[in-house]
Amino acid sequence: MSYQLSAVVADVELLAEQTAGLDHAVLAALRQDFALLPVTPQLVEELTGALPDFTVEELGPQRPFHLVLSAALTEVFARWSRQGPVAYLEAEFAGGTGHQAAVLWLDGAMVWGPCFDATLDRHRSEWPINTALVRIGAEPGSWIDPFAELGLHLEGSTEGWLAHGRRRLSADYWDDLAEEWEYRQNPTNQQPWRPEAVGDWGIS
Repeated sequence: MSYQLSAVVADVELLAEQTAGLDHAVLAALRQDFALLPVTPQLVEELTGALPDFTVEELGPQRPFHLVLSAALTEVFARWSRQGPVAYLEAEFAGGTGHQAAVLWLDGAMVWGPCFDATLDRHRSEWPINTALVRIGAEPGSWIDPFAELGLHLEGSTEGWLAHGRRRLSADYWDDLAEEWEYRQNPTNQQPWRPEAVGDWGIS
């Protein structure tokens, strides 16, 4: 199984306000009132007026992202962060190997990162994306980590998140489908047929 992500995550109202009117901005709903903005070449060009650059060198702590965060793009994210924390996240995995990286802006400045990890041999709480999500305000819940708690596992690619946002799906979409499927498979959950009038079911 593969996973690929290039996205900004921040408060949903912050991102909605900052991207209003942009042709290539698609917001996808996450849990806890956060949203994910897939970062595509078209979006970068719209934000900066220039085509994006991508590194061709091996990624590492000195070059943590495939997408080169140009001065113009960094300025955009820094400006957005005057309204609240903004995180840029990248991840790519295939066949059990890969990397993830994250960076965070707040009050107009980069305040954490960039942080890169290709081994993920530390505790999950110390992984770059989980750390960034906690720093922007993600709270613990029933899921294994902030990544899953907010729902970043629901799509496996930036393109998937674009489709997710365009369809205006909730972060609980797949959970809702699974619950509906389980309900339909379990006859004991089906309402028995009743001959009474519709009003007897409480349906108006």
